[in-house]
Amino acid sequence: MKIVASLLLMMCTLFVNAQSIHSFKVKSIDGKQIDFASFKGKKILVVNTASKCGYTPQYEGLEKVYEQYKDKLVIIGFPCNQFGGQEPGTNEEIVSFCKKNYGVTFPLADKIDVKGENTAAIYQWLTQKAKNGILDASISWNFNKFLLDENGKMIAYYPSNVKPDSDQILSQLK
Repeated sequence: MKIVASLLLMMCTLFVNAQSIHSFKVKSIDGKQIDFASFKGKKILVVNTASKCGYTPQYEGLEKVYEQYKDKLVIIGFPCNQFGGQEPGTNEEIVSFCKKNYGVTFPLADKIDVKGENTAAIYQWLTQKAKNGILDASISWNFNKFLLDENGKMIAYYPSNVKPDSDQILSQLK
């Protein structure tokens, strides 16, 4: 009986912690607010980004996917300077770089930490199974991707080398 009670408690704890991403609000790169609740009914692709990285050309693929699927997908970029100092710019410099070089129109958040002692709450949720209910993920570099369903629940995690317009991701959007 104790085992059953313990299992039920664990399942309830997991369910409570596995809130949807729709409960998050983050500061946008222009100082406004990104309310994830406003994306209910759309899939969400969350990506930690950097302007001076070997993966930076993925901005082009992200924008292409965003334009192609924006009726049912939103992409949120989270600039981060934790990997090789590859996002040293100010918010204004980041926006200018992204628009000028890649025509980025998808939302960008304020620069954050995606790992370590000062990990932003949204990335704690994205990377911890105890919080998202689906998977543990370790962010090891720029351009890691998390795909969430229309209800804000985790679908998949993709490492840096998976391009935004790969079959792995696109097959989830059709």
